[in-house]
Amino acid sequence: MIQRKKDKRVKIKLATIFQYALNTALVLLAIVLCILLGKEIIYFVRYAFFNHDIEEHYKFLESILVFFLYFELIALIVKYFEENYHFPLRYFLYIGITALIRLIVVYHDSPINTILYSGAILVLVISYYILNSAKEKHEKI
Repeated sequence: MIQRKKDKRVKIKLATIFQYALNTALVLLAIVLCILLGKEIIYFVRYAFFNHDIEEHYKFLESILVFFLYFELIALIVKYFEENYHFPLRYFLYIGITALIRLIVVYHDSPINTILYSGAILVLVISYYILNSAKEKHEKI
């Protein structure tokens, strides 16, 4: 009996240590992502005023999508702390959809790959719809 209580206390302390380590790592990751987000904003301003080369438009579009990926990852970390240390699944779906759109924009040479990426986006959108319908049904009960 005493051994069980001691084991339970050790597990709780270990879980607390890991939670602090995870929180610290996520805060550091958010700081790095904010720095990268600022770097993308500087690139946007520099491109808007100083570069009008037509070949650079694809790089600019790719950079916009990378900007949104950084933005969504930062939002995911913020939601993690707001939701009491829980990652909402819908944010992973948003990030997946944005990443696949970026792949289509950047690597659109192969029609088969473009169709496969589009199918993956469709699967993520259907998953999001199912997730929201299940959530609405759960809230009605």
